[in-house]
Amino acid sequence: MCYCLFWQPLIVNALGPVGNVSGAIASTLERPDRVPPAVSINSLGPMDSSRLVDVKPRIADDGDKVKSWKIPDVSDPSQMKALRLPNSIAPSKVVRLIYTNSGLALLALTARAVHKLWKWQRSERNPLGKATAYVAPQLWQPPSGTLMTNDINDGKPAEESAACIALSKNDSYVMSVSGGKVSLFNMMTFKVMTMFMPPPPAATYLAFHPQDNNIIAIGMEDSTIQIYNVRVDEVKTKLKGHQNRITGLAFSQTLNVLLCMWSIDKWEKLKSRFIQAPAGRQSPLVGETKVQFHNDQTHLLVVHDSQISIYDSKLECSRSWSPKDTLPAPISSAIYSCDGLLVSNTTTYPFVIAAHPSQRNQIALGMSDGAVHVVEPSDAELKCGWHTLPRQWFPPF
Repeated sequence: MCYCLFWQPLIVNALGPVGNVSGAIASTLERPDRVPPAVSINSLGPMDSSRLVDVKPRIADDGDKVKSWKIPDVSDPSQMKALRLPNSIAPSKVVRLIYTNSGLALLALTARAVHKLWKWQRSERNPLGKATAYVAPQLWQPPSGTLMTNDINDGKPAEESAACIALSKNDSYVMSVSGGKVSLFNMMTFKVMTMFMPPPPAATYLAFHPQDNNIIAIGMEDSTIQIYNVRVDEVKTKLKGHQNRITGLAFSQTLNVLLCMWSIDKWEKLKSRFIQAPAGRQSPLVGETKVQFHNDQTHLLVVHDSQISIYDSKLECSRSWSPKDTLPAPISSAIYSCDGLLVSNTTTYPFVIAAHPSQRNQIALGMSDGAVHVVEPSDAELKCGWHTLPRQWFPPF
């Protein structure tokens, strides 16, 4: 599996401009014969930054040598508090899971292309309405009873299609795909605002530009990355250079790159690197690879079914973990905690994992049977100092 780096704006040097590939945009609104108007989501109010925690990550300079880290186990169930979230919608495997940026809600996408949104309400037990395993949230739907359901590919079951979700910075809109057209939903009404990019090729990964909600990087099944402007309904740039379908994208404002590694000044390809195969595995590796930038925007978490690794800005591997024994199932998901000091992962029954944006010890697990669990330390563990774990507990870079 290979990944690359690119820089950023909206002119491709050698490729030239790319035409609009969305074609006639079909809508699932009341007037299917009408194309929805161009949508600008920059006009919405800014994200409530007062509810987010500004955590400065700790970065240790350990040199370029690849090192492994030891990960402690939770040996007693009493150390953790887990809550199975209420669900009145037909169960289906959870394939994508994400907290809202405010940390007040949790959004899941199922294998059947249906979204589920849980919101925590303010109450005497939860006065701030924050996500917690101690108070059950509400499975939220608008009064109309509408479900957020993705378009699907008639020629391929949704369960077999690549699925992805991406939230706008202010949590007002979600971009989502399940093998068919990419859909933009209003998170308050669940209505489809617009749909675009019918397959083939199908979209396989979505990432909002960090400075402009109207710009989206869309990884495709044909290995290209399309830089799409929602407001004008136009593909501005088409990036080439990969060998297989795109399974992960991440922007870094510090490095000014989109990973793969592409410059986001001129959308030029900077660098590519095959993932380092663990002992006993043939190189190059095949299979899905997911990526996430650390809070410092220079170190990169790389997740493959065979390993979890940390790479630096030069795409050199500085830390790596792979199981010594055969796992009952491959690694399916891993993610940084909100402060970048913990890495959580799932291997067997849980299928996807999400980290709370401001509570570093809280995670959510999407299960293969469709259930979603929120997990955090028990009250006893917090009183014993879980929230002040010793520095050496954390996997250093």
